[in-house]
Amino acid sequence: MDDRPIEWSRGAWVVSTRRDRLDLDAVLALLRETRWGHTLSSERLRRAVAHSVCFGVYEGSATIGLARVVTDLATYGYLTDVVVTASRRGRGIGGWLTECILAHPELQGFRHLTLLTRDAEPLYAKAGFVRGAGPLVYMERTAHPAGS
Repeated sequence: MDDRPIEWSRGAWVVSTRRDRLDLDAVLALLRETRWGHTLSSERLRRAVAHSVCFGVYEGSATIGLARVVTDLATYGYLTDVVVTASRRGRGIGGWLTECILAHPELQGFRHLTLLTRDAEPLYAKAGFVRGAGPLVYMERTAHPAGS
């Protein structure tokens, strides 16, 4: 992914899109605590990070959050893997992280910026996200275990 690194600061927190700042072991540990990332391998995470606009959240040198936007940097983006470490939740970090993502200059003017959420709809509604309109059907193609 050929995007330009950007950083935002708020008090002791920093959001950065610098991939070389990400502690992939810490990110993997964060994602493995989620229902969607618990089986993620370090190799798949490395590939995902290389091909996404990544937003690391830091407190000092500690990685305390992450979000990724999978995008063509022109027409569409998919916000995914948004996570803040459990000990820092409830402090507004997720909302601020979303604000930073929406302010990123290379993520402007898309036809759609989408996400899926099971339990954070109010957080994203505050940032202007709305439920999808029209007769759209969510579809997916999943990987099947070997031998099936």
